[in-house]
Amino acid sequence: MTKPGAGDSVPQIRLYRDWLDRERGLAFPDYAAMWEWSRTDLTAFWRSVWDYHDIASPTSPTAVLSGTMPGARWFEGAQVNYARQVFRHAGTADAAGQLAIVAENERGQVVEWTWGQLRRRSASLALELRRRGIGRGDVVAAYLPNIPEAVVAMLACASLGAIWTMCSPDMGTPAVLDRFRQTEPKALIAVDGVFYGGKAADRSATVGAIWRGLPSVAAVFVIRTGHGAATLAGAIDFDETQSADHRAVDLFEPEWLPFDHPLWILYSSGTTGLPKAIVHGHGGIIVSGCVGNMHLDLGPSYAPNTFGERFHWHSATGWVMWNIQVGGLLTGTTICLYDGSPKGAKGQPEWTPLWTFAARHGVTWFGAGAAFFASCRKAGLVLRDTGDLRAVRALGSTGSPLTADVQGWGTDQFGALGTPDIWWCNISGGTDIAAAFLSGNRELPPTPGRLQCRHLGAAIEAWDEEGHPLTGRVGELVCVQPFPSMPLFFWGDEDGSRYRSTYFDTWDGVWRHGDWLTVEADGSCTIAGRSDATINRHGLRMGTADVYAAVERVRHVADSLVIDLEDGAGGSTLLMFVVPAEGREWGPDLEAAMIAAIRESLSPRFIPDAFIPAPAIPRTLSGKKQELPIKRLFLGWPVAKVIDPNTIENPDVIPWYVAQAQAWREQRTGPERAETDRKGAGDAGR
Repeated sequence: MTKPGAGDSVPQIRLYRDWLDRERGLAFPDYAAMWEWSRTDLTAFWRSVWDYHDIASPTSPTAVLSGTMPGARWFEGAQVNYARQVFRHAGTADAAGQLAIVAENERGQVVEWTWGQLRRRSASLALELRRRGIGRGDVVAAYLPNIPEAVVAMLACASLGAIWTMCSPDMGTPAVLDRFRQTEPKALIAVDGVFYGGKAADRSATVGAIWRGLPSVAAVFVIRTGHGAATLAGAIDFDETQSADHRAVDLFEPEWLPFDHPLWILYSSGTTGLPKAIVHGHGGIIVSGCVGNMHLDLGPSYAPNTFGERFHWHSATGWVMWNIQVGGLLTGTTICLYDGSPKGAKGQPEWTPLWTFAARHGVTWFGAGAAFFASCRKAGLVLRDTGDLRAVRALGSTGSPLTADVQGWGTDQFGALGTPDIWWCNISGGTDIAAAFLSGNRELPPTPGRLQCRHLGAAIEAWDEEGHPLTGRVGELVCVQPFPSMPLFFWGDEDGSRYRSTYFDTWDGVWRHGDWLTVEADGSCTIAGRSDATINRHGLRMGTADVYAAVERVRHVADSLVIDLEDGAGGSTLLMFVVPAEGREWGPDLEAAMIAAIRESLSPRFIPDAFIPAPAIPRTLSGKKQELPIKRLFLGWPVAKVIDPNTIENPDVIPWYVAQAQAWREQRTGPERAETDRKGAGDAGR
């Protein structure tokens, strides 16, 4: 399969820029000028997005933007619905018979649904949910892998104004309940088993435990996979929700909802307490998603003179990239889902499944975490041996920084396939905004190892500690103007204090994102990793509190501390310091128990790369573990810059960590570099 030439499709951002010139009398000489306008004249920019994308509402908004952040309000008076915006494509003549979803699992089972089929399936489930008392404002929790039924269920909930929340089946029961219990869901949708890495796994007992742990749940829908042993008595068979009442399905319409009505709840953990339950609204996700799709250069798959777009971004359902991939439906793009291990099963060539999937289904837009591409390169993968990938025109990366050499490897691989001009669209944003702050633009020059540009409408800067913008130097990533998909609130955060402390505790009225950012003179950007202590394993984030909750239930573990060290190549090393209980010594049995606890409660992805027995865990006077300072020590920061002994409950333990950090750096960079770092660090006791 071959793709159209570059001249056969006009970039989506250029189409929008031409529209601004024609309809608004706004002419911009380049992207930098258009971005500057978009982030300074927010009212004009976001109104233009509303009009350009023909966002449906039976009532006109009274204002585009009111107030400042936190608490800015968008498009007051408008009524929208995420599902309605998706299903408008089902009623388009050009889309008749065209595919909305292509899905495949590890066993080679393929599902293809047209726009009409997707709408009908979602409407059928919505009617069944409504019949069982699920409606506007009710939370529906899902325990599902990356299958098309998950998309149906999310759209069905959105249609009713119910609030969607989901965890991946590779998460253990305690981690799932820590999330779902906060939201008190009224219904649960789950699979009774999964097939991953060549192995079937029964999840019926886990579903039963989750069900028992959620007394608020009044109805449970189960997708029978053939892998589940338990019958889960009282559960409703998901397949039976497909209504036989064709007239009712055909007449069903998604409800009109206020612009800021909650759409879904995502989870992003901090370093203390339960995971943050982040609530995003229908309207904010619609408008930011439409702009995000322009950056990704995604348009209607069925429109003339397009690439016949097939958009794949590999993601587990617990990662925000699942939501962003589903967001391709907003602008009429066919989305391609793969349910399985990107590495492949034992005995198969490593890291080939996604590429062979893309080749089989003519994927045009292929995205994954940066660590996936790094793993492919490390494994010596030759893409021409995985199938015909000539349809692929764009590669996307996120989750962690993509290095220039890995990007160069991918460019060379596609060059050998006859596509020397493959476009890399590296993006960065996250769960917090369910969108990107930094993205790509097909019209801009390639920027290997960097992100091409800042997102339209996102007033992103890199700030120093005094709040001064930086160019060409690393600083804190901040957003100095409101952005529509910023969270409405955190679930259960009644007074908004946790929300404000998470993003606005450093500078009043300025969003601090938690990433290190460098903005270059040409507008391209580099992310240097997280500036907080959140664990980021191949794009999947987990708060340290989740890990502690798992390991400190292990008998004979007195205390622990975990740090995630990015290596600058898309990967990271996870270190855990362990204080054995009094009278116990560190050994293989204790390590095995901790590994088992993490595997069962969280996921194998969060098993540390190394366990280090420690004399004590440094804590502040208020009892907080000093994760970020210890992480910075291991990254080579001077001691005096990261730790004030006067704020530490047990400062006598700091020299031990300094020595460990020095030994760690020496092991990786050589004694001369480590000695230089040590001299720059100074004495921990000063």
